[in-house]
Amino acid sequence: MGSVGNNPLYPIFLKMDQLSLLVVGGGYVALEKLTFLFKSSPYARVTIVAPTIRPETLSIAEAYGVRCILEAFNHHHLSGHQMVIACTDQPEVNITVYELAKKRGILVNTADNPPYCDFYMGAIVTKGALKIAISTNGTSPTLAKRMRQWLEEILPNEIDELLTHLRAYRSTLKGDFERKVHWLNEHTKSLLDREN
Repeated sequence: MGSVGNNPLYPIFLKMDQLSLLVVGGGYVALEKLTFLFKSSPYARVTIVAPTIRPETLSIAEAYGVRCILEAFNHHHLSGHQMVIACTDQPEVNITVYELAKKRGILVNTADNPPYCDFYMGAIVTKGALKIAISTNGTSPTLAKRMRQWLEEILPNEIDELLTHLRAYRSTLKGDFERKVHWLNEHTKSLLDREN
């Protein structure tokens, strides 16, 4: 079995329009999480529960059709959700959210508290249909941000056109999956050729 290095996280891309996310908290951290989420997944299904919601957070919630519940968190708020972000300014409430969600098999991200996280929200580069997620396993969000900026600068804007052509080409290929992969590998290997 090979080494996984220092970052054993497994990246996945979620269809957030088919899942239901609960955000517990309505402050600046909730605003940051929602801004990040909707930049990447504008059709995400989200509910916020908090006794008060900051005007800026409420503004983004209204813009994206987020359901807002102006109440203190209670265990019944977890019903119907597959994921939770706990981001109140009360660490004990966030940990309670984590513990209750875990009992129900719900994935949890507890803001700024890695031991109470099932997932992290990494930096994301999007160029058309190409999406790249970057993780430092929570060790340096600043480096992840810088890597995102660097990739956004070096990836050509025409990458979406290339992806469209590759998809069209793939649909013309005959044979089994292995043969198609071989042909696509042959036709795309020059993309990484530093001599060209």
